[in-house]
Amino acid sequence: MVRHTIPALAVLAIAMSLQSPTVLAQDFPVRPVRIVVTWPPGGSNDVVARVMAQRLTEIVGQTFMVENRPGATGTIGSELVAKSAPDGYTVTVNSATHVANAHIYKKLPYDTMRDFTGVLPLAVQVGMLVVHPSLPVKSVKELIALARSRPNEIMWASTGTGSYTWLTMTHFLQMTGTKMLEIPYKGGGPAVIGLTGGETHVFFVGIGSVDGGLKAKRLRPLAVASSKRLRAFPEIPTVAETVPGYELTAWIGSFVPAATPRPIVERLNADFRRALEHPEVTKILGAQALDPMPMTVDEFAERLKSDYEKYKKLISSTGARSG
Repeated sequence: MVRHTIPALAVLAIAMSLQSPTVLAQDFPVRPVRIVVTWPPGGSNDVVARVMAQRLTEIVGQTFMVENRPGATGTIGSELVAKSAPDGYTVTVNSATHVANAHIYKKLPYDTMRDFTGVLPLAVQVGMLVVHPSLPVKSVKELIALARSRPNEIMWASTGTGSYTWLTMTHFLQMTGTKMLEIPYKGGGPAVIGLTGGETHVFFVGIGSVDGGLKAKRLRPLAVASSKRLRAFPEIPTVAETVPGYELTAWIGSFVPAATPRPIVERLNADFRRALEHPEVTKILGAQALDPMPMTVDEFAERLKSDYEKYKKLISSTGARSG
């Protein structure tokens, strides 16, 4: 009995392993899916991941679990995902910083373009320039004037070289010819806590991270980094209204290990799009000025190539390069 059972199990295992990726994708997922967020809780990436995970769990009928793995400007969580099994059960939610890091760090434990496949960009990320109420400025023009009169005295919160918040602020300092003192934090959540607590004066932050601080008037908004004013905050001007030509938006996207079968990537893309198009998700993201950004897998791949070159030029102009 035992002698017949073992070969039978072996045959079954072989048969299952020979199933085509398309067949496997039809039943995917059959167990919980882990969403690795490469930033701490409280930031825009975390907000988007948790909203999506809740809706995906309801739509798909399997649990989508969020796991924060912050550190080293998103590279710690990215390495974890790059080295995970390419089966669709480990997904990362990361920002455009993922692409920028390739031009910041001389050595990464993975190849940004070869070791990942983009599933779907989830939302357009727009930075908002906010200050602590103690800083005596109420406009971008006043901030520039104060910074020029007090070089390196105003402290700005940074979430790490190459991060979106770092890029927006560095770009601002370059274009305005001002100098401020950078204070690093491990993510948007900790940086906002530091700013509201008076540890720093200025932060170019993802809007989703400061909604509560704005409503409680613990932070003062000066401008947004988009080319046009936002529908959610029409009263807040763009930086470009004071600094012509300034504009820098990014995205929050989802990725899987590169060897993940294409049918499973397509299935994830379809499920993520269904969640993203749900009115409740659109409402929650829209309230934080995070506009949904649905694309096909191929469209996202082209966007990644384009952004890779875009950030290469931008970071090269700053002279930033880490070990």
